[in-house]
Amino acid sequence: MTDTLDLSNEIVRHAADLLADGYCIIPGALAPATIGALDDDLADGFARTPFGQGGFYGTTTKRFGRLLIRSPRAAALVQHRLILGIVEAVLSPWCDRIQLNTTQAIAVHPGAPAQLPHRDQDMWRGPVGEIEYLVNVMWPLTPFTCDNGATIVWPRSHGSSALKPEPDESPLAAEMAPGAALIFLGSTLHGAGANLTGAVRRGLVVGYSLGWLKPYENQWLAYPPEVARHFAPELAALVGYRQHRPNLGNYEGQCPSVLLGDGADRPLGAIDALRPDQQAMVEAYEQERRAVS
Repeated sequence: MTDTLDLSNEIVRHAADLLADGYCIIPGALAPATIGALDDDLADGFARTPFGQGGFYGTTTKRFGRLLIRSPRAAALVQHRLILGIVEAVLSPWCDRIQLNTTQAIAVHPGAPAQLPHRDQDMWRGPVGEIEYLVNVMWPLTPFTCDNGATIVWPRSHGSSALKPEPDESPLAAEMAPGAALIFLGSTLHGAGANLTGAVRRGLVVGYSLGWLKPYENQWLAYPPEVARHFAPELAALVGYRQHRPNLGNYEGQCPSVLLGDGADRPLGAIDALRPDQQAMVEAYEQERRAVS
């Protein structure tokens, strides 16, 4: 596990691997004991959640979200410093801020078939091969093996290669131990493998996307203000209590973080939240207007 004050070299290295291959694996990203305790916290959720419906979610697979209110340990995954640095390096060219796209627990039960290979970016109907929309992180709660349904990834199937009718390379199973993290791009072809064993394969997906997209999981319903006000400010910002310039996601013309403090029910005046180029344009316009008046 990386434990340094300066993660810049690690961020650059892993981001380069991610952009080159469409995925990368970080062994020992968190202590196995942390992952084990998180798995224990989620045991009741796995037991109580019904199996999915439909060919994509899978009728032999269980899924549930809102992990930040199901375990206090989930924040360690969502706010992992190295992974956030990698995600920001990949997505920041296309947005002012990143956002949490989802947290989802997944249990692939014995007999589950392989999932349809897919690209998560296809949830949005934007241009393909020009930008990256999201980065996902798969955290195993139990060992991921080729036989029990480890995530299947097609190397170098990302970016402009997503426009090809078939991937150029054969897939591989991302075999990992708890504590490792599989990072893959939204444009990378992937899917859950078939579980040919008699044991349940459990894991978590933590996804991050461009801050101006509608997220997969409705974060404001998952974590309403009465919940989010107990989050650390940086975590509340990740789940949506922060504007994306210019003025996107505002509440009464202000940053929605105003809902996490006192007095949010008072009348509020709108406050500009512009990108630097837009702010400069507004100021130039005002100067020109004053000059002729």
